[in-house]
Amino acid sequence: MKNSIKQLIKTILSFLSLTAISCEKWIETDFPTNQLPTELVFENEQTADATLAGLYANLWNNSLISGGQDGMGLLMGLYTDDIATVIPAGSNGIVDLYYNQQIPTNLMVLTVWTNAYQHIYAANSILEGVGNSKSLSQVVKDRITGEALFIRSLLYLYLHQIYGDIPFADTTDYKVNSKLSKLSGNDILNRLEKDLSEAVGLLPSAYRSTERIYSNKSAGYILLAKVKMLLGKWTQAEVLLGAVMQSSDYSFQHDITKVFQKNGSHIIWQLKPKNEGDATKEASLYNFSGIPTTYMLSTDLVNSFADSDLRKQAYLSKETAQGQVNYKSVKYKNLQGSNTTEYSVIYRLEEVYLMYAETLIHQNRVVEAIPYLNKTRVRAGLDPLAQTINQPIAMNELMEEKRREFFIEHGIRFFDLKRWGMLGELMTVKPNWKAHYERWPLPQQEMLLNSNLNPQNQGY
Repeated sequence: MKNSIKQLIKTILSFLSLTAISCEKWIETDFPTNQLPTELVFENEQTADATLAGLYANLWNNSLISGGQDGMGLLMGLYTDDIATVIPAGSNGIVDLYYNQQIPTNLMVLTVWTNAYQHIYAANSILEGVGNSKSLSQVVKDRITGEALFIRSLLYLYLHQIYGDIPFADTTDYKVNSKLSKLSGNDILNRLEKDLSEAVGLLPSAYRSTERIYSNKSAGYILLAKVKMLLGKWTQAEVLLGAVMQSSDYSFQHDITKVFQKNGSHIIWQLKPKNEGDATKEASLYNFSGIPTTYMLSTDLVNSFADSDLRKQAYLSKETAQGQVNYKSVKYKNLQGSNTTEYSVIYRLEEVYLMYAETLIHQNRVVEAIPYLNKTRVRAGLDPLAQTINQPIAMNELMEEKRREFFIEHGIRFFDLKRWGMLGELMTVKPNWKAHYERWPLPQQEMLLNSNLNPQNQGY
């Protein structure tokens, strides 16, 4: 039974990848022999869930939250000020993002865009398949629809934050999608607010896996709260985050050495490695011995930690060689073949606490916010902040705490700085930084295929 399910998922993965990557050819030709007709895929709960599992697997493989070379943790860590590299500029790829020399023909600018829209296409195919199914129960339809809407919304929020105005595809019709115009940033956020409100109404509170590798209502609340915060709806975001904190499913992890272990009750959503024993992509990506040949933590990030901060020992590791001192991230410690305790964490309770603190600070309820801001500080061995500090100081402490706690985690640093209107401060550590770099250029290749994507983002 286990092998047959694995084969089913493998077949459906082929279905998803072919429809996402070659959607134009798929529409114009006969049904490929290694694809399942949609009516068969969504005939019962097992095959429908296998299709959804394929989408989650692709998020692990190559997506904005993959944790690897194509994930926001690395790309936005390089783009801002948390990660440095020894690779010289001029490769027309990842490294040029570090030097803030991205152009519309940059390969990574294109890859991020196309990967995200391929996954969005797959989510849309699931939404359509479930919606058209005549055999799935309403309970199953609701759950799968909620998960697919959540994933699609997550990808769209990232795309909006990276590129600004973007097209919003909610169909698998290639002829429609290939001619879409861009929606404004406000229109995107309003659409995401609507979609996520629907998703959280459909998602169950209970996890369908004890490993918390599939999204549930709490994950939906967090993503919807992020959208509300971008819209300045602080009270509504507060309510959503409060609901997560009040859930008996979660409790704060007081042991700093166990923050990135997969079994913690502070984990809200995580991605599972492809095979048993596989390292997380983060563990492999940031590991080096001696002199780094790719990426290391920036001096500016390292200097943001006090010597008494326990995270400097738990999350960072110093490498000394040939008279050089460099630091690497060791949030994830298990390397290939030896990993039995770590999955890639997407959402954890610590982020909920600090987001909640931010909603209170914006409402000038600093006294209420400080206990949530102090949670990670105290765990890290730092003195708690006094509840008598004023709003500007509280906000500054929040900014510093989020950086120390969430570096390399899915671009949180970039998205925070952008929301706070503080990306311009990167000029002090990034000599090439310019104001219009708050958005990446739209990929030139996509603009040549669809003239409705014009005009190009300002400055490019």
